[in-house]
Amino acid sequence: MGRDTVTSPRRTSALFPDLHKRRARRRARHAHHRASGTLLLALLTDEANAVKANDFKTCDKSGFCRRGRALSSRAKEAGSSWRSPYSVDSSSISISPEQAAATALVKSALYPDINFELDVRVHDDGVVRVRMDEKDGLRKRYDEAASWALVSEPAISKDVQWVAGKKDLKATYGDVSVVVGYAPLTVTLLRNGKQQIVLNGEGLLHMEHFRTQAAKEEEDVKADGDEAQTVVEVENPRAWFEGAEEDAFWEEKFNTWTDSKPKGPESFSIDITFPNHGTVYGIPQHATHLALPSTTGEEPTFTDPYRLYNADVFEYLASSTMSLYGSIPFMQAHSAQSTVGVFNAVASETWIDLFHPSDKSTNTHWISESGIIDIFLLPGPTPADIFAQYTRLTGTAPLPAQWSLGYHQCRWNYVSSDDIRSVQRRFDEEDLPVDVFWLDIEYADEHKYFMWDEKLFPDPVEMTNDVAALGRHMVVIVDPHLKRSSNYPVYQEASERELLAMPPSGEGEYEGWCWSGSSSWIDFFNPASWDWWKGLFKFDNKGEGWSWTQSTDAIHIWNDMNEPAIFNGPEISMPRDNIHYGGWEHRDVHNINGMLFHNLSSQAVKERTTPNKRPFVLTRSFYAGSQRFGAMWTGDNLGTWDHMTVGLQMVLANGISGMTFSGSDVGGFFGNPEPDMLVRWYQLGAFNPFFRAHAHLDTKRREPYLLDEPYKGMIKDILRLRYTMMPLWYTTFWEASRTGMPILRLTRLIRPQYAMFPKDTAGFSMDDQFYVGSTLLVKPVTQKDVTETTVYLAEDQVYYDYFTNQPYHGSSKGKTFTIPVELSTIPIYIRGGTILPLRERPRRSAPLMAYDPFTLRVALDKSGYSASGELYLDDGEGYSYEQGDYVWRQFTAEKHGKKGLKLSSTAVGNSRGGAHEKELEQRGVRVEKVVVLGVGVKPKSVKVEGESEELVWAFEAGKGKEPGVLTIKDPRVLVTRDWKIVVEA
Repeated sequence: MGRDTVTSPRRTSALFPDLHKRRARRRARHAHHRASGTLLLALLTDEANAVKANDFKTCDKSGFCRRGRALSSRAKEAGSSWRSPYSVDSSSISISPEQAAATALVKSALYPDINFELDVRVHDDGVVRVRMDEKDGLRKRYDEAASWALVSEPAISKDVQWVAGKKDLKATYGDVSVVVGYAPLTVTLLRNGKQQIVLNGEGLLHMEHFRTQAAKEEEDVKADGDEAQTVVEVENPRAWFEGAEEDAFWEEKFNTWTDSKPKGPESFSIDITFPNHGTVYGIPQHATHLALPSTTGEEPTFTDPYRLYNADVFEYLASSTMSLYGSIPFMQAHSAQSTVGVFNAVASETWIDLFHPSDKSTNTHWISESGIIDIFLLPGPTPADIFAQYTRLTGTAPLPAQWSLGYHQCRWNYVSSDDIRSVQRRFDEEDLPVDVFWLDIEYADEHKYFMWDEKLFPDPVEMTNDVAALGRHMVVIVDPHLKRSSNYPVYQEASERELLAMPPSGEGEYEGWCWSGSSSWIDFFNPASWDWWKGLFKFDNKGEGWSWTQSTDAIHIWNDMNEPAIFNGPEISMPRDNIHYGGWEHRDVHNINGMLFHNLSSQAVKERTTPNKRPFVLTRSFYAGSQRFGAMWTGDNLGTWDHMTVGLQMVLANGISGMTFSGSDVGGFFGNPEPDMLVRWYQLGAFNPFFRAHAHLDTKRREPYLLDEPYKGMIKDILRLRYTMMPLWYTTFWEASRTGMPILRLTRLIRPQYAMFPKDTAGFSMDDQFYVGSTLLVKPVTQKDVTETTVYLAEDQVYYDYFTNQPYHGSSKGKTFTIPVELSTIPIYIRGGTILPLRERPRRSAPLMAYDPFTLRVALDKSGYSASGELYLDDGEGYSYEQGDYVWRQFTAEKHGKKGLKLSSTAVGNSRGGAHEKELEQRGVRVEKVVVLGVGVKPKSVKVEGESEELVWAFEAGKGKEPGVLTIKDPRVLVTRDWKIVVEA
């Protein structure tokens, strides 16, 4: 089919009433029908809503996974007699005289003529990098995954020295040592002589070398006469390790597709064990608990390995090891004594088996389709150290635009300019705050992204300006598939510049089906695509090609379908033998494909204006390092209680793996949740970093203003609570975005229990409560008709109910409280010893709060005299903060005299008194209220230090022996200045 002539029918309700049916109905049919007529008939077929498991591989349908698991089974059967065939040639060891780097040849007893090279190095921060590649092979293995994931090449230590002995190669620094065993090859990280991480300790290392395809070996022995022959089978001497048969070496079939596998087998597997860590986390994205359940061993929770293969899995199961939209091959192992981590920088499909030989140890087996072994061992020893070590490798999330932390209202689809205006008007009529309205694919004429449907959106710039007049923004979807049409300039330019992914032949353009019908995909591995893509987002066309002139700086971007999702492709994705820039097959780069699209879109939105503004670009597909480019969400969930619950678990798993700016679709993408579920979901969503409601076009409209009372009022209160806490969210994002801080801090926005209290074993598997920063403990209710819940306090500290100020006293041994809850109740607790900055004046959007005064909630610790907290402010959208134009304050409470308090504000950081700070000064932005929780006695006076006038204050005594609450009304202290408030008692 010619690229200029094939078009898909326009998907509008008027032309095809059922064409908007669930993605499940469409995608399954896309996979089997290429002709447009057949395709449309398929789209109109109704099916029950459910994940189509047969569209996606399980391990037993994946050749290389079968081979890896079979290897593991043979090792288990052999028991103590099993021995890895890989060993280090000690005569080949080369140690750098200037830095902690060493190389050596690795030999395999299976293939003596094949050479591998081992490269081990210790970074400045103690992280150990282990690389193994085929040396002088028939082909080059893909070795660029780390270059995309890492923020920069890590500095190698110049202080640590490798020492080669008779049996091993060893490096020691502090209480950490790394030992490379020669025969068999093992790599062990130890702390104080205790094993932390072991590579190939179980002997499952195997790197399939490149080879030529040969006919099965036979020996013909002729008997009496030329016609009589006897065929003698030659015994395979490697069968004990590799198996007797070649399994899917040169071709592999799945459903109706055939993978040609022209390079033959090239997978690798390796066991990674944690002999002294019984709980592991990470390797998102999977719909399961934060503490990863087992997949093998005795009574495993799951029977298939965890799969990392970015895939468009609509209506996914709420408990499964199935791959979803993103893949981060980063695992943390935890115990009460230490935390360690492993980052396996591989871009191809990967399966991970997991089991616990004991309750204090964990074994994992990683099986990848292609690439090199490139593993980073993170020594910890605390969760905070692991977070810092990992983000030094892959980068931190940038400071987002402040408005993007507000509430996002989305639906597939708001159908016209008038629809958007109507939705905004209804929000304002009901006094519901909102910051962003979203447009899904129907804004685009024939799904030609950037090209507005002129009948439905005749005035896109004016519509956006109407939204922006109240400080709000738009987010518009731009997917990576381009409609193959002669009247689509984006496709035409990409085709003429040869920027599109290629079929297996390596020539021409790959053609597949997606929302646009016949489509091609930009190959962002081609550097020539980068500046071209960024140029499309320019508002002013300077004659250098087409650009999106019908846009404004209030429009930001949503990257969906970037796994990539291809309706008629294997597993609803791109064929693995397709070719990318540089000659690499798609199998080699699949899991990083979506990250490049996200990266370039983020750069494009940033660079379209001068001076640059912070971009907001949401992605569905992601990889290690994607946090540097923006937010993500957990994909096409269902409106069920189970999906609400697992959404929190997924956000926590994403957060500890670097993707801090994440959230799940409030209400579920599919289905029609009852009002009580919507209320509970909004309560949870308001405490996710990314807070968006989204819905499928087949669902009933469920904007908050459409609900009846009391549900509408409850959601209104939740939305306002999110905005009241905006200073906390923005300050916490600021902390998460920083690097090189003098005092190491946790750099995760919402923190699971184990990360806050790493020695408390009761919290290791806890994923139903979490902390926002180090200030708030949140216990959302994610089950129906709950009238009471439990809250666990892991420390000997007081916590205060956010709404009632009631204190709850924890214990160093851990203490559980049973709390009554109503539908309107959100269990939120302020941690004693912290100070919470708030803005309590209701506004319609976050930018309208820029000059509002602050309230400080001071939660005194168990001593009744100490607390601290921070507040960070800047202009909320630009980059002047990088030159010191910000306000960063630390608030403290300390004992004054025998029973009094002193509250103070001091500057933090290197603020240089820039334009924003001056603006805040001129507008007199102040602290208008201070609420002090846990005050032991009624004060005698409250004054600003250096002033004689008594402040207006009130004291509410606690019940019984409990402390009281002091409220100081409008102390008239500026948020930009140093000040002290003295409470005499």
